[in-house]
Amino acid sequence: MFPDSNRTQPFGSGATCVYNYRDLMIRNDTVQPFQLKIWLSDSNLNGSWRVNYKPTEYYKVYEKDHYFMKELFGKYSRHNAIYRKLYDNQENEIAEEYVTENHALMMYEPFLMEKPK
Repeated sequence: MFPDSNRTQPFGSGATCVYNYRDLMIRNDTVQPFQLKIWLSDSNLNGSWRVNYKPTEYYKVYEKDHYFMKELFGKYSRHNAIYRKLYDNQENEIAEEYVTENHALMMYEPFLMEKPK
């Protein structure tokens, strides 16, 4: 989900946890089978979850308290917290749940200006 301009997902909610040695891991704690379908288009990696029944709940994932920090050694770090809201299938909010926090050293300059179109 790089670059940051026009980002559609919160930082830290992507599939790779720690690049190059810890990738996406999925555990199904339900009794229902799920299928993850992944495919490539000309410009995107796409995916969808498939299941044999209509779910009774769904989540919306979002971030809170996002900020950049300039470190003493000249690099930047990025910080946020990931939360999710749980809804029933009538779109009533049931709960808000804390998921994780992210604190990551950035390997690029976060304040690069976008090129004019």
